[in-house]
Amino acid sequence: MATTDILAEITGMLVEILGDEFLLAEEVTMSTSFNEDLALESIEFVALAELLHERYGSEVDLMGFLAEKDMDAILAMSVGELVTHISRVTHDSLARTSASVSASSATTAG
Repeated sequence: MATTDILAEITGMLVEILGDEFLLAEEVTMSTSFNEDLALESIEFVALAELLHERYGSEVDLMGFLAEKDMDAILAMSVGELVTHISRVTHDSLARTSASVSASSATTAG
């Protein structure tokens, strides 16, 4: 999945969480920070985590991703970091699925 698609989906989720007026006030880019630019509160991070889980499944674990960071890194985190994380996780998941399907097909063909 392209990073522009993921960025658009995250922007949609943020609009859902923060409201339509957010869309008018703020353009979300890869460099947009969750803390400084969006002023996301912890409850909004939880809502974002739930939406990410619904969209991408348990592979994209926002709380687990945040747990790997110290407080300064969390406060400085950009939307781009999350997009990159989702892109990597979904790419790895697709690669595992493809490898599993290929191995399964080879076993049945033989």
